[in-house]
Amino acid sequence: MPSGPALFGPVRTASAWLMGVPAALPVVGSRLRSRAPRLWRTPGGVQIEVLRLGRPGTAGAAREVETALKGIPGVSRAEVNGTLGCVYVGCRPEADLERVVAVVSAADRVAPEAGTHGEDEPGAGARRVRRPVGFPGAAGQAVEAAVHLGAGLVAVGVASVGSALRLRGLPPVVISAVQLAEATPRLREGIAGRLGERAAERAWAATNLMLTTLTYRPVGAAVTTVLAGARYTEVRARRRAWGNWSRRLAVLEGAYRHVTVPARERPVPLPPGASERYANVAVPVSLAAYGLTGVGTLSHDRALALLTAGTPRGPRFGRESFACSVARAVSDGGALVLRPEAVRRLDRIDTVVLDARVLATGGWTVESLVRLAPSGGRPGGGEPEPTGGHHPYDAEAGPDDDEIHARILELIEPGGPPGWRPRHGAGPAGPAQRAGWALRPYTGADTVPGGVVVPEETAAQAARWAEEGAQVLLVLRNGTPLAVAGLIPQLHGLAHYLVSAARECDRVLLVGGPPGLHRRLGLPEAAPTGHRRTAALVRSLQAQGHGVAVVSARTRRALMCADLGIGVLTTPRHVPWEAHVAAPPEVVHLLLTALPEARRVIGLCTRIEGAGALVGSALALLAPRPGAWARARLVTDATTVAGLVAGFWAARQLSGRPAPVAIERTPWHAMTVRQVMARLGTSSRGLDEAEAARRRQFEGRDRPDRAVTLIGRFAEEMANPLTPVLAIGGGISAALGSVLDAVLIGGVLGVDALVGGVQRQKADQAAGRLVEATSVRVRVRRPGRAEAVEAAAEHLVRGDVIELRAGDAVPADCRVVRAQGVEADESSLTGESVPVAKAAAPSAARAVADRTSMLYQGTTVAAGQALAVVVATGTATEACGAAEAAAAPLEGPPDSGVERRLKALGRWFLPLSVAAGVALFAVDLLRRRPLGAALGSAISLCVAAVPEGLPFVATVAELGAARRLSTRNTLVRGASTIEALGRTDVLCFDKTGTLTEGRISLQQVSDGLERRPPDRLTPALRLVLATAALAVPPGAAATLAHPTDRAIAAGAESLGAPPARAAGLPSAMWDRITELPFEPGRGFHAVLGRSGDRARIVVKGAPEVVLARCDRIRRGAGSEPFHDGRKEEIEAEVDRLARQGLRVLAVAEQVLSPDAPQDDTALAGLADVSDGNRDGMCLLGLLGLADPVRAAAAESVNRLAAAGVRIVMVTGDHPSTAAAIARELRPEEEPRLMTGTELDSLDDAALVRTLPHITVFARVTPAHKVRIVTALRSAGRIVAVTGDGANDAPAIRIADVGIALGTRATPAARSAADVVVTDDRIETIVDAIVEGRAMWASVRKALGILLGGNLGEIAFTLATSLLTGRSALNARQLLLVNLLTDMLPAMTIAARPPADHAGKLLAEGPEASLGTALTRHIRLRAAATTAAAAVAWVVARATGTRGRADTVALVALVTSQLLQTLQDAGRDPVVAAAVAGSLVALGMVVTVPGLSHFFGSRPLGPAGWTIALTSAAGSVVLPAVVTGVTRRLGRDGE
Repeated sequence: MPSGPALFGPVRTASAWLMGVPAALPVVGSRLRSRAPRLWRTPGGVQIEVLRLGRPGTAGAAREVETALKGIPGVSRAEVNGTLGCVYVGCRPEADLERVVAVVSAADRVAPEAGTHGEDEPGAGARRVRRPVGFPGAAGQAVEAAVHLGAGLVAVGVASVGSALRLRGLPPVVISAVQLAEATPRLREGIAGRLGERAAERAWAATNLMLTTLTYRPVGAAVTTVLAGARYTEVRARRRAWGNWSRRLAVLEGAYRHVTVPARERPVPLPPGASERYANVAVPVSLAAYGLTGVGTLSHDRALALLTAGTPRGPRFGRESFACSVARAVSDGGALVLRPEAVRRLDRIDTVVLDARVLATGGWTVESLVRLAPSGGRPGGGEPEPTGGHHPYDAEAGPDDDEIHARILELIEPGGPPGWRPRHGAGPAGPAQRAGWALRPYTGADTVPGGVVVPEETAAQAARWAEEGAQVLLVLRNGTPLAVAGLIPQLHGLAHYLVSAARECDRVLLVGGPPGLHRRLGLPEAAPTGHRRTAALVRSLQAQGHGVAVVSARTRRALMCADLGIGVLTTPRHVPWEAHVAAPPEVVHLLLTALPEARRVIGLCTRIEGAGALVGSALALLAPRPGAWARARLVTDATTVAGLVAGFWAARQLSGRPAPVAIERTPWHAMTVRQVMARLGTSSRGLDEAEAARRRQFEGRDRPDRAVTLIGRFAEEMANPLTPVLAIGGGISAALGSVLDAVLIGGVLGVDALVGGVQRQKADQAAGRLVEATSVRVRVRRPGRAEAVEAAAEHLVRGDVIELRAGDAVPADCRVVRAQGVEADESSLTGESVPVAKAAAPSAARAVADRTSMLYQGTTVAAGQALAVVVATGTATEACGAAEAAAAPLEGPPDSGVERRLKALGRWFLPLSVAAGVALFAVDLLRRRPLGAALGSAISLCVAAVPEGLPFVATVAELGAARRLSTRNTLVRGASTIEALGRTDVLCFDKTGTLTEGRISLQQVSDGLERRPPDRLTPALRLVLATAALAVPPGAAATLAHPTDRAIAAGAESLGAPPARAAGLPSAMWDRITELPFEPGRGFHAVLGRSGDRARIVVKGAPEVVLARCDRIRRGAGSEPFHDGRKEEIEAEVDRLARQGLRVLAVAEQVLSPDAPQDDTALAGLADVSDGNRDGMCLLGLLGLADPVRAAAAESVNRLAAAGVRIVMVTGDHPSTAAAIARELRPEEEPRLMTGTELDSLDDAALVRTLPHITVFARVTPAHKVRIVTALRSAGRIVAVTGDGANDAPAIRIADVGIALGTRATPAARSAADVVVTDDRIETIVDAIVEGRAMWASVRKALGILLGGNLGEIAFTLATSLLTGRSALNARQLLLVNLLTDMLPAMTIAARPPADHAGKLLAEGPEASLGTALTRHIRLRAAATTAAAAVAWVVARATGTRGRADTVALVALVTSQLLQTLQDAGRDPVVAAAVAGSLVALGMVVTVPGLSHFFGSRPLGPAGWTIALTSAAGSVVLPAVVTGVTRRLGRDGE
């Protein structure tokens, strides 16, 4: 046995040799290097490698070579980049590349070497040469990573074969010594300093892989291979990111140009992290234990086991797996990871230095404004008017606040007029003026120019603003002071998120920025920046023992000095090349969030490592000597795997967090249109395609979503709470020598996850079709095109100019450029029920609801048309910001949700499984069974009892239902919608087109004296219909969008004359001047037009609205007063028509006087067609429109009502019309009705109390619908809402299930819906609810298979153990039972289509399916399974040996469960095939000699098979017979 000194001599010699290799590598490398520089092709040109150009002190040489290159024909750009170590040459294909390379090579040879120029900073420390990054798109790193991965896979195979053949490998002392050296922090850092961090890491990985292979350790090789795979995916992600970056940089002149600044050595070494501190203790202790044990009385095997157990590896593997995953995540997010080694230091960072220029945009915004009274006028003092407070002044007093805000913003606009502009950190402001307006600093004087007196309150308020860091300005027009304004720095949309994330580190320092900024962010006062002061601050922090991260966009030296330099991308052209990672702000937030998470995960890995060292040391000392090292190595491998998994899991959880939503802070609403266009770099003609594509590229919106593969879906399904439990069980089984048992455990879990992954991928394809079907299309202006082009809303970028019309969903936040009668429904965003008029004039309002110059995403254009410019898209919109703000108080899903039910089942079944294993373990110990065998049986029972398919049941059932619905004219946005459909207990219908056929036709025309059908009209009635047709949009009836307009126009076409002529107008021509479109909140449609020399206004709309505006009624050739008696007659006529199920419209007109202006503009101004000016009308008559009820509507409504779904009709029609439809649908039930007016009279509490008694809501507006749905949900009901109009979108959006009727649904309704029904039939909606209810039945039956069968296994196993001394089923047989019964059968039951009658399925639901019915199902299945196995075992034992009886019981147990599954499935062929496949597999296991021996069973003869199959069949048949007899006796008793 070699002694300690004898061993350490060769180790020291080998270490010295290894340490000498790095020193020789630069010499050898320089001799082997080719003199010709490498060249890589990149978008727009080529990149040529350089060694000296771009390094510190070469700025002049770099400019010279750029100038020389631009003189070569075909070369358009030349930019030297020191960080990449290359020259980017933008060139055309015909450029002479040989000449280009020659020029670059010659210039590089004569350029000064790095470090020979420039001045040293005092006390800065020694310079160091920072290696260039190299070409990020080069294939070398990817090839190298792929080679490492391939070598790892080969190594796993070689090690596995060697282990299986029991080949003799390298002595364990070799790998133990190398891994001890790798675990020593100082040695690792020394080698990394010589070779470079990346090269050193690669060398250690290759050495480890070689040694684990040659010692034939498959686990060690597998761990190294997994890490190699993580590195490979990281390199691939970095290359993809560079591909996106290179395309952006190719179109940005000057973006590559960069000369590096000198790098400095760290003043003190980087402070150790948790893993280094642990290793500094663990390594000497392990060496001491090895030495003492080796030279003492104990054996060298135990000494080596102690050394192995104490060598820390888990924290390093955890750090590397976490770093690889984080680097991949940030690369996928659009970051450029220039120096990935810095990401390996995340856990050692405890201080964050934030550059204020990252948090503040550099612009200013008006925070407060105080008006000043004119000289001699009333005082203007008092409380300041906050931004957005509209302060109305008449013309004599001056402009209003909106104009003052716009003028201020215009004067401080970046790139605006010459003169004063406030800058961060600047001193007193200078004057700025434009067009008579001026800004001057307010000094606090009591009197300002023009003799205007500043009240004391205003002066005091201005002083407070200045103390808080605001710029206080005096606003003047033509030399007269108008107001005092307080300007504050405009923050970046993610500023508060970045500060909050940085606070999670131990210390945050702010540098630079305007005074007072730190108060707004809740940080200590900012340190000064500029002239290397930030770099000096970083180095002083490092000297104090801190790990420092710098977040900045422009502090080059600070980024270079930092331990983690995070360069923030603020503009497309500026790239922070000195940074370790260059990233957009949202990815910066992810990196800052990763800092405390890295410390947490490394701390966890260190604690696991410590526990593993204790366990391994105990095994080394207590286990038998020959196996001491192997057992210690097993524990070490386990802790390494745990560290690896912990790192991956933490990074996965981190990257899975929702990204923060940037808050758009630019006051677009307060700016003039000219300012907005200038700020966005666009015009009213829009952006050209190239510029739009470039902006999409910079914003990262052009990166295609990588298709999620089946492997990815499989991994997602595996990430469930039961996976760690089963993995621990498998690990223990493997540690006890049962590797194949562990494989079986993984097989059961893997196949279940595979089934779930397949279902999810199929559902994703269906969801993709839904996205395509519901994608909002917008009209976008492009220069050079006469008409707007259609584009997808998700492709919009800031600066796009779009056209919007009535009915359009607003696809992004937009600033109005031009508006013509525009009204927007903003109820979904602001809750405001009345449409808001929009205009292009600036609005300084602070509240979103008052910003009349803005259109916000998710709202709807209710009337008019607009030209608007996009100012925010995606998560930067106001709607996303509001959703983010409201996310915190939202409650979780209701307790009846399927996921919550499954979690509850798992919470009680998992402890039951563990308890069963503990009980079996205790019984075996009491019977003095060997410890290992007892533990193995207990673990197997625990694993077999765990329902592996439990997490997948809901997913498989929901996805299967979603996929089936996609083939039946129903597209479901998310699988969870199926669950909500199954829980729906209130369905709100808008009757038109759903309960009715949607084919509106004109049935009756009435003037209050008589009514007739349209084919038999009198002259008076012809006049009514013709006048109504004048209020219809122009065009043929078939081309009109609204069905009501189509019906009126079709009726008018039967008059045989143009509507104007039939209405008795002077001319057959009807010139429309202006109109007020129909809107549900308004209730009528008005048109101002001219025929001949007379103008009139014609109106059609809801009778109660139109009648209230009439003071006369047409009778014969004249008109009469419309007094109360006549009004009662007309209202009675309206009620008569409505009771016939007709929708009633009133028709009225107002003839303008002959002296009305002939000019259309003047006439429109005089007539003022608006809501508040439509009195004084003359009533002409009434129209009765019919929409027949669908033939199948009554049956569908009755089916839903029988299933417990309450039907609520919500319509804008007349109450009598709605009641008539309701009676036709359910004649046995008198409708209980409420109108919108009655609804307004109730508060929310009273409405909730009243709702259960109401079945029909009539004359309701979209705001009423929202209130009804909100009240129903407040009452605890699960509400589904159908609709098709833009005004239905708010109610659809807030419902539990929003259903859009697809063939006529507006984009707003489709985008808000969870379900799109493409055929508008109520039967299709019923089918969707049937699928939702059937999902619950499928889940119940699948849970019965999983839980009931497993309970039966537990009961039978424990019973045979207690009664016979050992279990009838061994560990592998228990796993086999799960493999055959829980895998495909349960999953196919969950995924199968509904087998029962639809009426029976509608009776299913959360309570009916997962309540007592599930409990009963589980109990019956458990009892039947236990009985079948027990009877078979008793009979077989009485007629044969114990081994035969055990096999018979196994067959009976499996067959009984499979037959019960077949009974539940009915005649489903897929389930039958799965059951048949499991039975065939069972037969092979029992009859094939090798398999039978492997599973511990015996081949059976005819008698054994007969006993098993009879018992299994009896367990299914007897309960069915008993149940049938019981039901018959119950019916006879009745």
